[in-house]
Amino acid sequence: MELAHSLLLNEEAYNQLGEFQKAEFIFEWLQFLEKLLPVTSRADIRENQKKLVEQLTSLLNNSPGPPTRRLIAKNLAVLYSTGDTFSVYQTIDKCNELIRSKDDSPSYLPTKLAAVVCLGYLYKKLGRILGNSFTDTVGNVLKAMKNAESQGRYEIMLSLQNILNGLGAAAIPCHRDIYKAARSCLTDRSMAVRCAAAKCLLELQNEAVFMWSTDLDSVVTLCFKSFEGSNYDVRLAVSKLLGTVLARALTSKQTTASTRHNFRRVSLEEVMELLGTGFLRGSCGFLRASGDMLKGTSSVSRDVRVGVTQAYVVLVSTLGAQWLERNFSAFLSHILDLVSQSHPKAIQSQTDAIGCRRCVSFILQATVGGLLGEKAQIAAAKEICQAIWKLKKVVDAAMSDSNLETRISTTDVTASQHVLVCALQELGSLIHGLGTTAAPLLQDSSTGVLEVVISLVLHPSISVRLTAAWCLRCIAVALPSYVSLLLDRCIERLSVLKSSPEAVTGYSFAVAALLGAVKHSPLGIPHGKGKVIMTVAEDLLCSASQNSRISLQRTQAGWLLIAALMTLGPAVVQHHLPRMLLLWKCIFPSSPKDLETEKTRGDSFTWQVTLEGRAGALCAIKSFVSHCAGLLTDEVVQRLLPPLPSAVDLLTQLSSINKSYGNSVKTSSTAYRHKLYELLAVLPPKTYEGSFCPVLKELVADLTVPDSQIDASTFLLPPLCHENDLLLLGPLLQDTDHRFIEEQLLLGNSIAGGSLEYDPYSIYEKVAKGDSVPKPLPPVLSVISAATRLFGVMFSHVAESHRLQVLEQLLNSIKQTKGSRQQIVQLNVVSAFSTSLKHLANCKGSLGPEEVRRSALTLVMGALESNNPLLRCAAAECLARLAQVVSDSAFTAGLAQVSFDKLKSARDVVSRTGHSLALGCLYRYLGGIGSTQHLNACVGILYTLSQDSTSPDVQAWALHSLSLIVDLAGPLYHVHVEPTLSLVLTLLLTVPPTYAEVHQSLGRCLNALITTLGPELQGSSTTVSALRTSCLLACAVMQDNPDCLVQAQAISCLQQLHMFAPRHVNLSSLVSCLCEILLDNSVLVNLCSSYLLLRRAVVACLRQLVQREAAEVSEYAVALVKESREDFTPADVNIREIGLEGALLGLLDKELDQRLCQDIKETLTHMLTSMAVEKLSFWLKLCKDVLAASADFNTVASVDTTQEEETAKADDASVLTSDSDERFHPFSNPRWSTRVFAAECVCKIISQCENAGSAHFDITLAQERKQRDSRDDFLVLHLADLIRMAFMAATDHSDQLRLSGLQTLLIVVRKFAAVPEPEFPGHVILEQYQANVGAALRPAFAPETPPDVTAKACQVQAGKEAQSQQYNESTSTMEILAVLKAWAEVYIVAVEKQKNQCDAHNHCLKTAHSAEESYRDVTSSASGLLDLVQADLGTLSKLWLAALQDFALLTLPSEYASQLPAEGGTFYTAETIENARPHYYNSWALILYATALWLTSTGFVIVDPDEGVTNLSRPVTPTTMCQDSSTRPLVKSPEDVNTDRFHLILGISVEFLCSPRSDAAMENIIACLRALQTLFDVPWPRSKIGGDQELGVELLNVLHRLILTRESPDIQLAALEVVRLILFAAQEHVKEKRRSAEVDDGAAEKETLPEFGEGKDTGGLVPGKSLVFATLELCVCILVRQLPQLNPKLTCSPAVQSGKHLLLSEDGIRLVAAALVILSDVPAICSPEGSVSVLPTILYLIVGVLKETAVKLQDGQLPLTVAASLQALKGLLSSPMARAEKSRTAWTDLLRSALVTVLDCWDQVDGLIQELDEVSLLTAVTVFVMSTSPEVTTIECLQNRCIEKFKITLDSKDPLVQYKCYQLLHSIFQHPNKTVSYPYIHSLAPSIVGKLQEAEKAKPENAAELQVIQEGIKVVTALTATAEEEHRPHLVACLLPILISFLLDENALFSATNSAKNLHEFALQNLMQIGPQYSSVFKKLMASSPTMKARLESAVKGNQESIKVKTAKHAKNPGKSSSIQLKTNFL
Repeated sequence: MELAHSLLLNEEAYNQLGEFQKAEFIFEWLQFLEKLLPVTSRADIRENQKKLVEQLTSLLNNSPGPPTRRLIAKNLAVLYSTGDTFSVYQTIDKCNELIRSKDDSPSYLPTKLAAVVCLGYLYKKLGRILGNSFTDTVGNVLKAMKNAESQGRYEIMLSLQNILNGLGAAAIPCHRDIYKAARSCLTDRSMAVRCAAAKCLLELQNEAVFMWSTDLDSVVTLCFKSFEGSNYDVRLAVSKLLGTVLARALTSKQTTASTRHNFRRVSLEEVMELLGTGFLRGSCGFLRASGDMLKGTSSVSRDVRVGVTQAYVVLVSTLGAQWLERNFSAFLSHILDLVSQSHPKAIQSQTDAIGCRRCVSFILQATVGGLLGEKAQIAAAKEICQAIWKLKKVVDAAMSDSNLETRISTTDVTASQHVLVCALQELGSLIHGLGTTAAPLLQDSSTGVLEVVISLVLHPSISVRLTAAWCLRCIAVALPSYVSLLLDRCIERLSVLKSSPEAVTGYSFAVAALLGAVKHSPLGIPHGKGKVIMTVAEDLLCSASQNSRISLQRTQAGWLLIAALMTLGPAVVQHHLPRMLLLWKCIFPSSPKDLETEKTRGDSFTWQVTLEGRAGALCAIKSFVSHCAGLLTDEVVQRLLPPLPSAVDLLTQLSSINKSYGNSVKTSSTAYRHKLYELLAVLPPKTYEGSFCPVLKELVADLTVPDSQIDASTFLLPPLCHENDLLLLGPLLQDTDHRFIEEQLLLGNSIAGGSLEYDPYSIYEKVAKGDSVPKPLPPVLSVISAATRLFGVMFSHVAESHRLQVLEQLLNSIKQTKGSRQQIVQLNVVSAFSTSLKHLANCKGSLGPEEVRRSALTLVMGALESNNPLLRCAAAECLARLAQVVSDSAFTAGLAQVSFDKLKSARDVVSRTGHSLALGCLYRYLGGIGSTQHLNACVGILYTLSQDSTSPDVQAWALHSLSLIVDLAGPLYHVHVEPTLSLVLTLLLTVPPTYAEVHQSLGRCLNALITTLGPELQGSSTTVSALRTSCLLACAVMQDNPDCLVQAQAISCLQQLHMFAPRHVNLSSLVSCLCEILLDNSVLVNLCSSYLLLRRAVVACLRQLVQREAAEVSEYAVALVKESREDFTPADVNIREIGLEGALLGLLDKELDQRLCQDIKETLTHMLTSMAVEKLSFWLKLCKDVLAASADFNTVASVDTTQEEETAKADDASVLTSDSDERFHPFSNPRWSTRVFAAECVCKIISQCENAGSAHFDITLAQERKQRDSRDDFLVLHLADLIRMAFMAATDHSDQLRLSGLQTLLIVVRKFAAVPEPEFPGHVILEQYQANVGAALRPAFAPETPPDVTAKACQVQAGKEAQSQQYNESTSTMEILAVLKAWAEVYIVAVEKQKNQCDAHNHCLKTAHSAEESYRDVTSSASGLLDLVQADLGTLSKLWLAALQDFALLTLPSEYASQLPAEGGTFYTAETIENARPHYYNSWALILYATALWLTSTGFVIVDPDEGVTNLSRPVTPTTMCQDSSTRPLVKSPEDVNTDRFHLILGISVEFLCSPRSDAAMENIIACLRALQTLFDVPWPRSKIGGDQELGVELLNVLHRLILTRESPDIQLAALEVVRLILFAAQEHVKEKRRSAEVDDGAAEKETLPEFGEGKDTGGLVPGKSLVFATLELCVCILVRQLPQLNPKLTCSPAVQSGKHLLLSEDGIRLVAAALVILSDVPAICSPEGSVSVLPTILYLIVGVLKETAVKLQDGQLPLTVAASLQALKGLLSSPMARAEKSRTAWTDLLRSALVTVLDCWDQVDGLIQELDEVSLLTAVTVFVMSTSPEVTTIECLQNRCIEKFKITLDSKDPLVQYKCYQLLHSIFQHPNKTVSYPYIHSLAPSIVGKLQEAEKAKPENAAELQVIQEGIKVVTALTATAEEEHRPHLVACLLPILISFLLDENALFSATNSAKNLHEFALQNLMQIGPQYSSVFKKLMASSPTMKARLESAVKGNQESIKVKTAKHAKNPGKSSSIQLKTNFL
């Protein structure tokens, strides 16, 4: 294929190829040429032009396929437009010649068509350059059309469209001729030709004025004719034409009025009238229509009506949103008039009326719902309301007029019913879409929305009552705050008006609808409402028999209420269950005898009431079973069962009752049957086994003797077919934007689809899709569909013998019927049987013996050859399921064989399509039939069928089946991949574009092939690259296909390719293709391509692309817009500013399809995560633009309607300031859902920035980096924007948006709370925004705000008054807990701030006093916060404790449920216990922490005015305890109260920490541990835990487990802190016991004192009982996890190389340090013996840590872990146990061993010494020397080794090491015990002095060396001080010469280095000190050495001078304060 990539066709290569490869090669070359020509230089083109034209025109004669001919034409056009044009006339003549040719053979046809296409493209590209030649060309083409076949007509139409496009106004001479030709094509029998003609006419009307002026009527009539018998594509194309022409007629008034004197102006009324005619009368001419109307036969064909409906929508969309706003009232009245009584023909039958209502609803939804922004929608809703009021007045007048003469007949009252239904539905869906934004609309009293809707609940027509109830439900879902109000109002009216039949049904519908809305409202309703409703329902049922006039209505209403009540779920229902079961038991006769007597007694009316009542009861029980599965215990099921047999008995009697009482009972009996079937289908089949036979009999009868001739296939079968197979059956069964109206075309003429009035019980059920009204089917159909479902369940449970009878009965009934009835029976039977196979497969059942299989097979095979394609499709699926259930390979092979034989012999389309699909389906359920020969046979047959060009249907089905096999055969298919791929490509290149269904199947095949190849496509071998090229070529062919679904296939194929071989897919062209489709501003409402599936494919593809390459995708999209400026309509100009991201956001706003919106959101989220940080300003501006709309909206929403016009203008003006035209504002009126998404995006941006680095949250750093590089951008610089956006969202009308806004605000406040304000030290940056934050929060605390918003606001800040009960009780729990939690947060922050400041304050005092003032400011702010809380702490603490108590009760396991308080807790009621739980889980942790803080801040001292002050700070000792036990009063003493509180906090914490759920939030665990820390921070709780050892051990075990299961270092550190405090408590306890023992026993009997502490006198520790053991376990766990080398088991294993040092993380270091602190405290709680038994472990660990972590650091600092281990060591060595007589000897031995271990670290042979830090080890040795008793270290061998180490270190080359060594020796030399210090002095002092003497010669080079010398001098000075009197003079005599040698004379001082100068000064200072001390020695020395004396004198002199200079300097800059160095001193 690479050979095809050249400017000229490579003819050598071309001629060597086979026939098929030639076509492929040509296509590849043409494709390459198309990309190459625009970028080739003009000179090169001219040079090769002649040859190229020859090659291209010669290709015309080679009969090219459709895609190839299009490419040839495009290339020729581009070639001429860039090169010379003189030879173009020859080419045009040649094409005309080809078209004129008389050759009519099929083989010549492609050449003719290619010529036609060529002409079209040449004129399109070159246009007027071609002069007048076009008249001949057009004439020639039109002449050719007269005898062309459909393909020719199709191509000619498209070609004429191109010619018109290129010539523009120049083509006027030909317009009439073209118009005539197109007219005939618009009613062509080929649908593709109709579409092409519509496109041609659409192009023509741009210039041909007559189309929308003089000939307007005929164009409109023509379009109506074209709709007749049309398909979906034709309706799309023609409605677009019709809508556009009418819009032109309306808008083009001024332009042409002057040019055409006979031009008549068309008014809006006339245009609407024209369309209305089509809607009401169809396509028949106006004269003929009247004739039919007289006979009363004519009914408008549905396709026309649906087409006209779409044209309405196109018309309005073309005119635009502003036009609609201005003309809405006229438009609305016209649209509603379509279903009014003024046109009785349109609504003569119920089905017609339902169809028309659907169309009207669609028009309103698509225009008002799709085009208008929220403001305009509210205005529209007001208009609709006014229309409803007008109609209502008419009805009221008619109803109230009592004079019978003038009273209008009832027909007039019901006449308005359809108008009202449409208006109410639109009002409901508008409010539903607006959500809480609609609040101002409902509050506006002048409109009176609620009044009018509630008043219509009493309308005489049942459908209006139902729709009004539905509308109330929409209001309730949109505004949850209205649910309770509306319920109360309806229940109250129902009770008052229960004697009016309309009121009883109407209000019961309303209540049921509102109950259905409750589950959509997160806040629920008060619990008591359930009780009220149940009482009303019982009352209605009991009083039904009192008044026969309304007994029917009352019965129905009572059961409807009960059924709706069930949807509230188990929590509510369980309280009413007994009453409901009683009613259920009473409604059916208790024995068969009673049923017989019933039959003899009743008349038709009583039967009607009885059946309605029982149907209601069945419905209520079904509702109970489906909504309250949790309550279905065995006991309840037993109570449900008794009435079932009698219900089934009644079912068998229905037919006889129908015979007796005729039609009046018919509807009730159908309803009864339907409800019983539905109930049985949801009950477990075991429960009604006894009734299987009678029920099955009835089911078979229902399925085989249908009462009506209704073909229900489109309802029953689609769910039983596989969704992929439905694609074969055309767009009607797929999701399209017009599904809502197109559905009616699927059905037979007798039904128009479902409607609410068919089954009132559906009003409370969940709706399938969003806000659309439920659409239950007509009763006859719903019985059939319920019967098929129930049959499926029962058939799979009956005995196998019984199955055979049933199947034979079904087969016989099919045989006995004829014609269309036979098909209906067959259809019902197949769907029932298929359902049963589904159930059998699910429960892994078997079908039964051979006979059953045979009958089943007969049944399915019959359907497989049915004329109805849908039935064939279902039968193929059924056949495959049959094979799956039988699961016997021989049987399956037999099935396949039958199909093979049939396909070989049959010639008819029906059997060929059915059986070919069956082959594919068989693969679906058997995961491929293992054998290869079977696969080969299938593939062979399907290959043949797919090339049968005589029948596109056969091709499409065979290819679809092939795609299934490719997909499911797996690796077996690899051998067939190449031939299949070449087959697919060949067909793509040859099948005419008019057969879209074949192309769609080809696309599915290609997709399956790409999946099969998978990652292999990345390979580089020649075969793989050939396959890859073929795939890409095939995709290119499909992308060019005019059919949208084929393009969607192409996109998903490219998406697959991009996944498997990303390098080979050209991303830029793919992205530009996607953007063109998405942003094609076509007229149709929904954004872009009119095909939903294509849009879905595009967005799904984008979503995948941006996951990998978001930045590239975004760049390509913008680049595309810049390149193709002229193609884009101005409305999309702004993609340049807002990028693809902005375009997608705009799209999200317009799109109504849920799945698509989800994908768009995900795409945007991916783009945001990968690019938000780099393009920060861009993203923030996007979000701000979207959110800014809410600011505009809020200002206007409250304005009255009368001013709407002016405000709209004023508002536009405010928008227009940003852009020149309203349309260019990037987001004109985004809806609330889009704004919510934008607010969520802001939160995501913040979290992305958080991951990106700290500069985003640090203003000083951000400003610095911004100055360095202005392109950098940081979040903190946009803080004002963030606050502004959050503010806009938080103050919106929409509650969801307020929630998102508050969430954003919360995140902003949290993230930026600590950012300081650089200009004002001590302040934070957020302070300047306090007003905004406050203003945003204020509305959230208004009394009418929903609790969830308030709770969210509480998270940001707290405080609010109580409110009346309007929502479920659990919401008040949520609110109270949110407030308590918020206060807890405030309190915690205040306390922590104060604590930090005290620490800071102490620190300040140490360093300097200047910080005093700033400190005061800071504390005042924190203490201000504390004061704020302090005032309410008394009440708060009580509430906190109460909430904790509730939580503790709620966490008890279920077996203690009986012990819970019956009426509920403080903040929850017993009924809402389940709903309340999550709220407690959300807030308990912070409340717990706050309570602990409060309790400890009072030190557990409670001030109670009655009892005076009780102080409990001093722990209770045994001596004080027993005194008052006898006289204790019954009132709880403070001690008990405290104990309870202590155990409450401890209990909750332990319970939670024992088993925190895996999803438990980190902050909860941390808060819990912090609470424990604060608890043990004060003495009283410590005394409790210290005195109760078991409790301590328990707590330690819980913490141990927590540390094992949670990796987070924060949690582990917090846990260790708690451990330390527990240990501290135990120490205190032991000390206290020892102290009191001493006090009690006196000092005399010291020896006999019992031992306190663990280990008593044996030293044994019991695991599980011992605190010490538990502590050690925990510390070992931490240490070994951080330093695995400490584990002796591991050290032996080769995995851990000893001596290799691991560098710990920061957290690891902190953990190790904390563990070591704890370890060193352990001996303090042991008895002496106990301490001996734990000491080895502790020493091993401490020394181990030292050994493992003593590594040299760069700066000579000690590693933190080393510092901690030295600290621990010091603590341990100075432990009193080391001195206690019982343990002294053992301790001494152990400590010596430890010292040896430390010393041994040096002697490791591995040459690892250089790694170890000598200083750390030396320090450890020093700690031993200094802290232990002398006997440990003064043994000679040990002492010598220690001294040896010091000697080695003194000789170190590293000055730092020397320095440290001197420091350590300094401390040892000063040891008070001479036995310790003298040996060291003797051994080491001489070498120190020697070193100092050497320093005379080698002056220090740098600061480090200087430090060493200075330290040495200090050591010697100290030595002189400690030496005995007689030795001092010698030492001084040594020291002085050294010091003097360091002095410099004046000249030298000038030139000396810094360190030499410093040394000089230091020596001088020392001399000044020592001289006076030892004056005698000093004088002697001076006398003996004059040089020294001279040196000293000059130095002193120089010094005095320099002091003078310095003081002068000091006067200039006084502000230098000395800095203090702190050093860690372990000694």
